[in-house]
Amino acid sequence: MDFELTDEQKMLSETVTRFVAETYDFSKREHALRSADGWSREAWAALAEMGLLGLPFAEEDGGFGGSGVEMMLIMEALGRGLMVEPYFATVVLAGGVLRHGASAAQRAAIVPGVIAGERILALAHDEAGQARHTLAARTTARPAGDGWIIDGAKIAVIHGQSAGTLIVSATTGEGLGLFLVDARADGVSIEATRGYDGVPVASVRLAGVAVGADALIGEAGTGAAILDRSFDEARAALVAEAVGAMAETFDITVDYLKTRQQFGVAIGSFQALQHRAVDMLMQLELSRSMAVLAALSLDGDADQRRRNIAAAKAQIGKSGRMVGQEAVQMHGAIGITAEYKVGHAFKRLTAIDALLGDRDHHLARLVELGGVYPAE
Repeated sequence: MDFELTDEQKMLSETVTRFVAETYDFSKREHALRSADGWSREAWAALAEMGLLGLPFAEEDGGFGGSGVEMMLIMEALGRGLMVEPYFATVVLAGGVLRHGASAAQRAAIVPGVIAGERILALAHDEAGQARHTLAARTTARPAGDGWIIDGAKIAVIHGQSAGTLIVSATTGEGLGLFLVDARADGVSIEATRGYDGVPVASVRLAGVAVGADALIGEAGTGAAILDRSFDEARAALVAEAVGAMAETFDITVDYLKTRQQFGVAIGSFQALQHRAVDMLMQLELSRSMAVLAALSLDGDADQRRRNIAAAKAQIGKSGRMVGQEAVQMHGAIGITAEYKVGHAFKRLTAIDALLGDRDHHLARLVELGGVYPAE
């Protein structure tokens, strides 16, 4: 695999990293979290103006046809800023379902609005009592006339309260189906809340929601396959976001060690703390390498893609926990205060580990797949 970035990719990374550093400091994030939406419309419009909302979509849909590497670079930069805007929910997660399952007519009706920053999407899949990595659903969709009637309840719908369009998973007589549902349709009720990392999430209830035949993405029974492919892309994006959050946490911690005085000297001069900082850096670089591997695997062999991404997700689960814990401990009490970025980064890293299967799940998945490189 070629791990060298092209000049265009380097420029993309520098541009997005600079944008986040200059326009989205920690006070801006705090202001966004306190807003009614729980995120900044201004920042979202800026992401749209830069063309970042259209990066992964095909050129025929109005996008740029970006690869997993470009998505990795964007997510790492957003992770450094701990951005709470609905990029992952709309462009990566729900957008992935559109890219891999929607018809040309469905994409034409939705994708241009996403690219322009005018349309927010959310994937409503998780349910109470179900594992967060499952491809099954208890929500049902039954045929009715020329359409479907959907009944069920969803939890932890990321940015669900802001979405104009929901992609709802439901069991049909032929297997799992994915349906486009207007968030304002009769029978849809949405209750907004926040995750422990501050990101807006929602509970969605669907009571006799009627949708047309054109609401079905792909064919009835193909939803699990579409989700499986989309979830791997989303996991790779989460790994990259985690690398950004860890890198920011490491930089803040090193700066703190250089400036915090004890016994008349900077605490960074203590050898024990230097060793702990080096351990943090090793975990960060391990995760960065796995993020590159995951991104480069997205367009390759399906079985190897699954193995590589499971390994990457398991690695950032371990590394994120270690980097977050060390940063908090070396900062002392300030590390867990609401006014300091380190504690928020640790919460986000914890949430990333839980999303779409935690470290334990992906280690077990690797065992089932025979390891990263199974013996023939």
